[in-house]
Amino acid sequence: MPHASSAKKRMRQAGKRYARNRKARSALRTAIKKVRNASGDAAASAYREAERLLDRAGRKGLIHKNTAARSKSRLKKLLSIAN
Repeated sequence: MPHASSAKKRMRQAGKRYARNRKARSALRTAIKKVRNASGDAAASAYREAERLLDRAGRKGLIHKNTAARSKSRLKKLLSIAN
């Protein structure tokens, strides 16, 4: 356990950030799975939700911007093949 007050604060901040990132990453993965498993109109609406979450994750630094773009591209390609 840290003794310095600044180290204690750092530890609190890291814990909060970890929890927030974990929740966001989980939601992102779930959204991507929904797109992969959906079909028809459900897949299109699931893609819009996943796209929104991917863009946000890329902006916030949760994942790299290029990773978000690559994921969006692959999902879109998957939808075009399915239709």
